[in-house]
Amino acid sequence: MVAKLLEHLRRLGLSVATAESCTGGNIAHRITMVPGASESYFGSVVCYTNEVKSSLLGVPVETLRLCGAVSEPTVRAMVKGVVKAIGTDCAMATSGIAGPGGGTPQKPVGTVWIAARTPWREIARCHHFIGDRQAVISQATDAAIALLLEILPD
Repeated sequence: MVAKLLEHLRRLGLSVATAESCTGGNIAHRITMVPGASESYFGSVVCYTNEVKSSLLGVPVETLRLCGAVSEPTVRAMVKGVVKAIGTDCAMATSGIAGPGGGTPQKPVGTVWIAARTPWREIARCHHFIGDRQAVISQATDAAIALLLEILPD
C-alpha cells in the first residue's frame, strides 16, 4: 500500500509529510522503507505531547483544552500544521490512545483520529481499533495511508 501511495504521489507530482502522535513515527518508518521515497516524502513531526502539537504544528491550545488531543479538531489542525511546517502538498496526521493504559469511557484504548489532506480535499475519521499497543499502531498506520490514497485524485 505504501509503494502504491508513493507511486500515485509521484505520478501527480505531489509531496507528503506526516504528523504523528500515537503512531510515534511508524508511518514515516513504513514510507522510508520504500526505495525512492524521498522523491515524494519530505518528513515528519512526531508530536507526542500537547505542547509540541501546539508549538510546532499550531494546534490551538484552546482546541486541545476543550476537545483533547484525541479529537477531530486536533488532527485537522495537525494535518494543516504539518503541511505548513514542512512545505508539502499533502499530509496525514494521527492522534489516539494506543494503550494499554490511557483510555476513558468516552475514548477507550484503540480510539484513533486520523486526518488526511491534499490540495483539493481534507478528511478526518475516528477509528476504534482492537488489539495490543503494536496492533493499534499498525492498524492506525494502515488506515492513515489508506485514507490519503482514498482522497487523492486519479
